[in-house]
Amino acid sequence: MSCILHIETSTDVCSVAVSQDGVCVFEREDHSGPNHSVKSGVFIDEALSYIDSQLMHLDAVAVSQGPGSYTGLRIGVSTAKGICYGRDARLIAVPTLQLLCVPVLLREKVVEEDALLCPMIDARRMEVYAALYDRALHEIRPVGADVVDSDTYKPFLDKHPVYFFGNGAAKCIDTIHHPNARFIPDIEPLARWMFPLAERKFFDQQFEDVAYFVPFYLKDFVAKQPKKLL
Repeated sequence: MSCILHIETSTDVCSVAVSQDGVCVFEREDHSGPNHSVKSGVFIDEALSYIDSQLMHLDAVAVSQGPGSYTGLRIGVSTAKGICYGRDARLIAVPTLQLLCVPVLLREKVVEEDALLCPMIDARRMEVYAALYDRALHEIRPVGADVVDSDTYKPFLDKHPVYFFGNGAAKCIDTIHHPNARFIPDIEPLARWMFPLAERKFFDQQFEDVAYFVPFYLKDFVAKQPKKLL
């Protein structure tokens, strides 16, 4: 028996969900832009009220660990930690790129047995955060910050169909023209897709240290000089 609160704030989409024994029983999403500091608090309050109203015991909080937006990840992780302290719950970290793979694997359209999955998160300009997984989510190539050109994934495309998706994949459509390249639109990292990965970690007792866990930023944050007000 497990009740898990899921928080996803790694991109412009803000989403919160609750799963009970592997079934999503509550979800909220906002696609209007990076306003997570406002929306996440509202959604989480609603989620916790739902948990209390159903007389559930919150066992764990799962949070998307990155890579992704520096600010978004900090908001999600700091909020998750606060709830864990306040509710005496365990903390579960879900890799964001693996999370992106879940809706692809659950689609009705069958992905070829030998296909590779390449989730991508926009890292600005022609750079993306990406990794390559097989259908069992075994890591074929680790997470990296890739500057995409026509040859970036050629060694993999020469041997396998490769499915590209996520908000970083759109910028690659005009760059990757290999016959084995497949592009899937409208795939986003959402809290309601976190539960298969979070439930597995809960079952395996793979919890994070609430005091010392930090998001996986991949690259250091670079502060920009604010524009002068006129």
